[in-house]
Amino acid sequence: MKTMNRRYAVLLSVFICQVYTMLAQDCPSKQDLQNSIHQVHKLLSAQEASYLQSLRTLRKKLSLLQDSVAGRPTKAKNSTCPDLDAPVNGRKLGKILFPGHEVHFLCDVGFELVGSETRQCKDSLSWSGQQPVCRDIDECFSAPCANRGTCADEVNGFSCVCATGWAGPTCQSPTPTFFVTVANQSPVSAGAASAFIRPSRCSLVQGTTHCTCEPGFTISGRDSSVCTDIDECKLFHNGPAGRLCLHACVNTAGGYRCSCPAGYSVTPDGRNCKDIDECSSRQNNCTREQLCINTYGGFQCATVECPPIRNATYVKTSPVRCERNPCPVDSRSCSQAPDSVSFHYMSVVSKLSAPRVMFRLSAVRITGDTLRFALLGGRGRRHFSVQRSDRQTGELLLTSPVQGPATLDAELEMTELDKRELLGRYITKITIFVSPYEF
Repeated sequence: MKTMNRRYAVLLSVFICQVYTMLAQDCPSKQDLQNSIHQVHKLLSAQEASYLQSLRTLRKKLSLLQDSVAGRPTKAKNSTCPDLDAPVNGRKLGKILFPGHEVHFLCDVGFELVGSETRQCKDSLSWSGQQPVCRDIDECFSAPCANRGTCADEVNGFSCVCATGWAGPTCQSPTPTFFVTVANQSPVSAGAASAFIRPSRCSLVQGTTHCTCEPGFTISGRDSSVCTDIDECKLFHNGPAGRLCLHACVNTAGGYRCSCPAGYSVTPDGRNCKDIDECSSRQNNCTREQLCINTYGGFQCATVECPPIRNATYVKTSPVRCERNPCPVDSRSCSQAPDSVSFHYMSVVSKLSAPRVMFRLSAVRITGDTLRFALLGGRGRRHFSVQRSDRQTGELLLTSPVQGPATLDAELEMTELDKRELLGRYITKITIFVSPYEF
């Protein structure tokens, strides 16, 4: 085969040279001949691909016709693998049960997957792999409690029982003791006190009274018998060492606690906020037909539908992708409609730094000579632009920070051409949910 191709290349070179000679021009250089041959190869490859696709379609139709004439039973449409259950404390992704299709399994927060993460429906109408289970993660396995603290495993977390002299979610902070030395004073007795005022604890040592307070309290002025609460939020919340709490600080008797907005939970260190994944933990009201999109501080239910485009029809090939059905031979408007429309959803925090690449769109294989990327439109289009990272990849660029809450839309188009003739159009609709918070 290689010898035959080489022979054709030589014959083509001789033919081109003869044409130049007939035109009274010098025979082209070797480089020019190689470029011409390369262009012919590309043209033949494109024609060959189109021809093979037509043959595959014709062969499929002939097989169906032959089965119909011969009275052979066609493959039943309900020849599917048995439905699989989602594991307890987990969920299943994928609903198509035909051979060749896959289902995927995920576990809720606090659980780990044991078994096959992905199972494929085989031609024998049985599933590959083993049915997975979601096993509770032992958060105490890594010994998170410091300074001789005792760890107690809980669902989706743990708690520490601290030894004397230590405090904090992981027993990481020593408990301070405030004291004052008062001369020639008798011990005071504890009296009634409010939540933020406590009596001091005094003892007489060699004629001198020593008074101390509980952790989180300090001697109130000159009166050594009274301890008042230290307002850590007021003193330290915005100190030079940083904020005590990522979101809000609440003063308590003898200490403080951090609180987070709705949709967040306090992290084990007691100071930061972690987004709650309502989609994984099933804390959402999305229907089976909708996609649950986890956002920072909440969730969104997205309905993906194939676009109504004139003279073209689309079929849903995945939960987030629609592909165009084959066009009639004489329908130019159909052939110029997008070959596919994909949907992509993202969640970002408020005031995200810019410029920043948000999304990349690439061509797996290029058959034409030109690949173009363009931004078609959408809400918040002024915040975006399109740039190329290489010959096959276009990037959606966030050009300016966005104050949340907000929802931005962008349509990214990839067009493939050969000698200015359209080979294919591919549309990606990108939706970005911006959180009200910067975390």
